[in-house]
Amino acid sequence: MGCDGGTIPKRHELVKGPRKVEKVDKNAELVARWNYCALSQEKLCRPIVACELGRLYNKDAVIEFLLDKSADKTPMEAASHIKSIKNVTELNLADNPAWSGDKESIKGDKYDDIQSARFICPVVGLEMNGRHRFCFLRNCGCVFSERALKEIKSEVCHKCGVPFQEEDVIVINGSKEDVEVLKKRMEDRRLKSKLEKKSKKSKSAVSASQPDTAQDSPGPSKMNNGKDCVSSSAGENRQIIFTKSSENGNSSVPGKVNKAASTTTKRPIADSEEKSEAYKSIFTSHSSAKRSKEECSNWITHTAYYF
Repeated sequence: MGCDGGTIPKRHELVKGPRKVEKVDKNAELVARWNYCALSQEKLCRPIVACELGRLYNKDAVIEFLLDKSADKTPMEAASHIKSIKNVTELNLADNPAWSGDKESIKGDKYDDIQSARFICPVVGLEMNGRHRFCFLRNCGCVFSERALKEIKSEVCHKCGVPFQEEDVIVINGSKEDVEVLKKRMEDRRLKSKLEKKSKKSKSAVSASQPDTAQDSPGPSKMNNGKDCVSSSAGENRQIIFTKSSENGNSSVPGKVNKAASTTTKRPIADSEEKSEAYKSIFTSHSSAKRSKEECSNWITHTAYYF
């Protein structure tokens, strides 16, 4: 039985309004993101690595994820962008001297301070508990607070001295806007590395093909030597013809030289054989060794007696 005995129902008991949105506890969210692995959901323990989007992982969990090639492998959204171990950076963290660890709260009879953290910034001393923004350098893996990087501006790491650029600074567990910026940088970096690999392969292929072509084709020195031999032999022929025409009483005009050359064809076969032998001796001597100008002129006057 209901509504008897003097009970008066109220409006909020009879009319159901819209459900309230459940709010996530911020403290619990910070503890989950900064103290637990984003892949295996286990507590972070060294060695700790971070991806190019600023998420924290246990290195063992990442290696197991990459080695698992089975078809039953469930796609993990938190690690879908990790294709190899090179896509993560091992972090160089500074321990917090004030952190006592989990030994005091084993029995559960003591207060567990959520604000205390295992690691701190080595420059400013801020605790890495999610209340402050922290960054790591992709070149060396050193972790600093964003306040330290802004207050002490430098192009060299404060801890190990490795040079870095603004693109190498990655925010750890950043907001959605930070993740979008980091994702764009990651895609540009990977595209650039692919293009560099393709250019290196093309250069290596070209360098491998160049030695074969160099062995087949003669060098420029050989080509020049051949041209010099031809030009020198042609010059000797011209000199011989001019000396012959001058001995017969003709001038050194080109037209008359042709006439003298035509008259020489009427001589008997014995003279032509002597000419060929003389020419052979000249050409063989010239090709065997380079002679000076004086020796060449002596050879020319010597051959004039054959004509």
